[in-house]
Amino acid sequence: MEYFGQPWFYWAVSVAIGLPIGLIALTELRSALDRRGSALTRPVELLRNYILPLAALLVLLTGANQVSVHTTPVRIVSTTLGFVVLVLLLSSLNATLFDSAPEGSWRQRLPTIFLDVARFGLIAIGLALILSVVWGANVGGLFTALGVSSIVLGLALQNSVGQIVSGLLLLFEQPFQIGDWLDTPTARGRVVEVNWRATHLETGSGLQVMPNSVLAGASFTNLSRPGGTHAISVSTVFAATDSPDAVCMTLSRVAGRLPQLRTDERPSTMPAGATEYRTTIPLRSPADDGPARATFLRWAWYAARRAGLHLDLADDDFATEARTQEQLQAIASTLRLTGTEQELLLPKVRLTRYGAGEALQLQGELPTQMMFVMAGRVQLTVNDDTGAELPVRTLHRGDFLGQSALTREAVTASAVALEEVTVLQIDRDDIEDLAMRKPLLLKEIGKAIEERRNRVQAVLAAASG
Repeated sequence: MEYFGQPWFYWAVSVAIGLPIGLIALTELRSALDRRGSALTRPVELLRNYILPLAALLVLLTGANQVSVHTTPVRIVSTTLGFVVLVLLLSSLNATLFDSAPEGSWRQRLPTIFLDVARFGLIAIGLALILSVVWGANVGGLFTALGVSSIVLGLALQNSVGQIVSGLLLLFEQPFQIGDWLDTPTARGRVVEVNWRATHLETGSGLQVMPNSVLAGASFTNLSRPGGTHAISVSTVFAATDSPDAVCMTLSRVAGRLPQLRTDERPSTMPAGATEYRTTIPLRSPADDGPARATFLRWAWYAARRAGLHLDLADDDFATEARTQEQLQAIASTLRLTGTEQELLLPKVRLTRYGAGEALQLQGELPTQMMFVMAGRVQLTVNDDTGAELPVRTLHRGDFLGQSALTREAVTASAVALEEVTVLQIDRDDIEDLAMRKPLLLKEIGKAIEERRNRVQAVLAAASG
């Protein structure tokens, strides 16, 4: 019973009981956080593996063994514990504020330079407390010496310090954020990092590192602000004999089908004088500039020739009479055409081309002509209730689409060219006259309409099930 009166007894019992219980509790907590993928797993692991055992050792030394806090072993343990607590604070700050930050929140967009400043301040305060409390150092004198040294270093490194100050002033003003697109005198790209010295721009051809002092002293354009206003302007040239209204309508229709187009805006085309036309295309992001411009110019080449226009003042000699006749003969058996019927139908058909990615027809459209695939591949797709695009079938040479033009029904699937596609087009009235004179052809087309409708319904049912 004499142990109960000893000053070390309760300290020893507290460590003997509290340490195992604490280790078990922290182990279970870490396992639970790890299963959830929480950012707090690392801080809890530090608490379990280092801080709790070091704290127990310090209690045993000072409480149970009555070792003076001014002895070297106690100071070493205390300093080690202080450093680990400092690491825990840094890890917890990063985990609670930034690792778990919601997408698009201010915590996620906060530049790394501010995090570095916060970490540096926390480390300075922690070291000052350790030196003052544990070792009894004169922190005031130390900070005075550091202040004088800082002045000397500031004069010696004024260029580097100037860049740091310029970066801080630039970030406090916040003319841009991480992820914004900047157009500067020397580069154009997306901001991916801002540190003590420079701003990093991802330009698409490499990483442009721009000193903050240069960026702060120059004028630049933030292409991402205000949001929803970014657009590109593409110039094209047509022949003077081309109808301006036809050119504007064709170019606007091509731009309106670009995948990079901003959904809440529509493109527009205006004559720019002489034979030049300027198409304004609203885009989601400056990152889409290059792909959108390239796709627009490529599709405009095909669309202009289909419309009989002269892009870049060039004539189209693809759909010659001999080539058209050759392609018509290739589908003569499908349409059950005689030689005389081919000669009569030849002036009424058109041989045209579509570029890769172009839509030959859109789901819900009412077709005005029937198209026969003569070269290339066409992908049929359908959109479900959620807007997801589902593949239905791939059309090859000899297949046809737009057959519902006979029944004047909207198509149930979209058709997109997988590569350059050549099609032979026959207007609805002409194919209707032909089908009315050939009951077997009308029956085959009706069967094809029903089969394609059933295929679309099966794809939608499989996706929803």
